[in-house]
Amino acid sequence: MDRRKFLMNTGKGAALLSCGGLWVSCDKTTKISYEDQLKKRSFEAFNRFAEVWNFNDFWKRGNTFDACLTFVDAAQQRWPREPKVKEMQHVVKSMLEENLDFFARFDPGTLWADDFGWWGLMALNARKHLLKLNETDLANKYLKLSTDLCWEYKKQTAYDNTSDAKPVPHGCRNGDAAGESRGVKNTVTNVLLFLLSTRIYRLSLEEKLEDNEKYLDMAYRQWKWFEAWFELDEYEYLKSITAESALVQERPMAFFEGSDYQEKIHPPWAEGWVWTGDQGMLVMALADMIAMKDELAAWLQKNKIDEGFDVRAFEKKAETIIHRICKGIETTLIGAQDGIIREAPCLSSFGPNHGNDYVAGRGIMMRYVSRQEIGHLGKIDFTKNIKATVDAIWQTRDQANNQFQPEFTSRENDKLYIEQFRKNWGLADEVYQWDLAKMKEQNKRGVCQAVGLDMLSAAIRSLES
Repeated sequence: MDRRKFLMNTGKGAALLSCGGLWVSCDKTTKISYEDQLKKRSFEAFNRFAEVWNFNDFWKRGNTFDACLTFVDAAQQRWPREPKVKEMQHVVKSMLEENLDFFARFDPGTLWADDFGWWGLMALNARKHLLKLNETDLANKYLKLSTDLCWEYKKQTAYDNTSDAKPVPHGCRNGDAAGESRGVKNTVTNVLLFLLSTRIYRLSLEEKLEDNEKYLDMAYRQWKWFEAWFELDEYEYLKSITAESALVQERPMAFFEGSDYQEKIHPPWAEGWVWTGDQGMLVMALADMIAMKDELAAWLQKNKIDEGFDVRAFEKKAETIIHRICKGIETTLIGAQDGIIREAPCLSSFGPNHGNDYVAGRGIMMRYVSRQEIGHLGKIDFTKNIKATVDAIWQTRDQANNQFQPEFTSRENDKLYIEQFRKNWGLADEVYQWDLAKMKEQNKRGVCQAVGLDMLSAAIRSLES
């Protein structure tokens, strides 16, 4: 199906007002349930995404399409018999065919390590989507893209196999695949390798794929890297907010002679920098590790690795980290005044150097944090905040075409939120807008629409059964 012909009749032009959790149409006397309103918004948001998704930026395209796949999956799970959902599935199939051609245009040596993480994760969701449509050949191509190209490149070109890095050995750098730039061992590149490894391994268990222990091995290595850093309290990589809450910083830093973690570049670093996207991916990787804890314990025993490994102690430690990060999100990344999910007010995220990358973080965080298993392990319910955020995104959209915007909160509440963040975190920047002047307009439209799709996915998943 040609996505350009995919224009759903969603009743544009009917103004709606919120009233006690229901939606009242100004030109009708009937009341529309929250779920029906959410469905209507979802179809209109997807229509717009279908107009703006096809832009030329490698990592952003991989991430935004992962948001799209997650959104369509949530819609299909909730409304499996809805004809418009079936149409969306087939439109996305044609997009995925184009995406393979897009990927093939790039020389892998010119790309960065974390680029492969984004595309590898997207490719796994693409496979899931395509198998539902019985598109096995295309699904297998995406699996190979994830495992044979993305994961292998990230492992071979970015993982530090040496044991002499101080204070924590190993980890993953975000340098280029050609090896010309070493990059730094920041959170995003490490958590991408961690999450991609756990996701592939769990898929291999479901589909009984062979030669899967290498993914378990890498997942365990990445767990040990994060665990070692988190135990070094003096460096505050997992920075405590209260005894019950914490957030992981954008990268681990240790300033002493001989430290391998002092670089303030790739991208420019500032004290206290924390990014929303890291939080979501890390809790998901930890949830995966808990889900495969028995396989991990058996593998460690078989290979005589970490012979003192206690599966129950491991599970408790991982659960504690998940809960602390979820609690940190609740207290520190959500405005107390309006309940809206926000980006941490760090100039390093908002720009001007890399605002066009970090603007996607709020959506990435909720892509994972809103999942049922995270809610169970984290013991935090974000339902009200998801609803408030979706409302804010919708109310601030361009009503002519349903294009979502990078900012969707009021300056008055933003000022209160910055004060809240500073009180909790210890420092904050006075930033109110994303500096996207250097970002191509088509790219900006696609990324911002994807943030909205991620939030809509979270809202769909949060609907009561």
